[in-house]
Amino acid sequence: MKPPNHDAVRTQLSRRHFLAAVSLPLLAPACLWQPYDAGSFSIPERSSVGLFPAGDYATDFADLVFRGFRELGANITGRRVFLKPNMVEYEPGTAINTHPHLVAGTAIACRRAGASEVVIGEGPGHRRDIEYLLSATGLADQLREQRIRFVDLNHDDVQMVRLRSWFTGLRELALPVELLQSDFIISMPKLKTHHWAGMTCSMKNLFGTVPGAVYGWPKNVLHLHGIPNSIVDLVSTIRPHFTIVDAVTAMEGDGPIMGRPRALGFVAMGSDLVAVDATCARVIGLDPAKIDYLRSASRFLGVTDDIRIDQRGESPGRYATQFDIVDALKHLRLS
Repeated sequence: MKPPNHDAVRTQLSRRHFLAAVSLPLLAPACLWQPYDAGSFSIPERSSVGLFPAGDYATDFADLVFRGFRELGANITGRRVFLKPNMVEYEPGTAINTHPHLVAGTAIACRRAGASEVVIGEGPGHRRDIEYLLSATGLADQLREQRIRFVDLNHDDVQMVRLRSWFTGLRELALPVELLQSDFIISMPKLKTHHWAGMTCSMKNLFGTVPGAVYGWPKNVLHLHGIPNSIVDLVSTIRPHFTIVDAVTAMEGDGPIMGRPRALGFVAMGSDLVAVDATCARVIGLDPAKIDYLRSASRFLGVTDDIRIDQRGESPGRYATQFDIVDALKHLRLS
């Protein structure tokens, strides 16, 4: 009998199927294993989430974000602010990246609110040519006009940091120095469905802080140790101070790259990333309790229960809909 051609068998396992397999949740039951020091974290009794209307990208985002800062009590006076947008790939007519007008408007709002410096940085996990990505998305024009410094997090100097939770089983990770030296970190994601995690929003956006020059593309260490696990460990360690979600035009379907644009018409803001992501999940028809990383984060990082979330601005019901998602994730829908 002819022995099997193992090389041929391996080639049938596509990169996407491989990453999906190794990204399955590794989260153990809390009763058996607690991969964090409970005494180091404190969940607020209540969290505030603001949904502010923005019908299109001609909105005055500097004014919208500045009002959001005041409404939600964000104090950035005298602080060095780091903005982390979502930049993955560029395809005309899609909704892959955080819109440059929202990024630039946020930078202006930060300066108006008294920030000592505003820096923007990203480390794309898909497109390695950051100069192309900046130019193609239009962010380069905004940076030049507003005289804002941009940092390529894939190639910045790094420092080894001890993780504050260990869902991945890792104990430390190299992170960019520019990020670590900031006083106030703002996650600025594009709201999208995600074919493995269910949704990408404030928390998943932190994948872009992990340097590709150290860990490869698409941030291999994070996929190998599980996407939900990695999301929670990054948020618990970096502890962003605020999030501003681009949900003016979001993405449904086979996100985070191959999905379709879906107009929603709002910007979500808040200091509790877990509460903001839980609210955005409900808006697009997903149950936060069924999303692995949100369920784990609710144990020690933030609030997911809607009765403990104070809504500012518009009610989530105004925008509530049901996004299309891939078949494998339809069990995440709200009942």
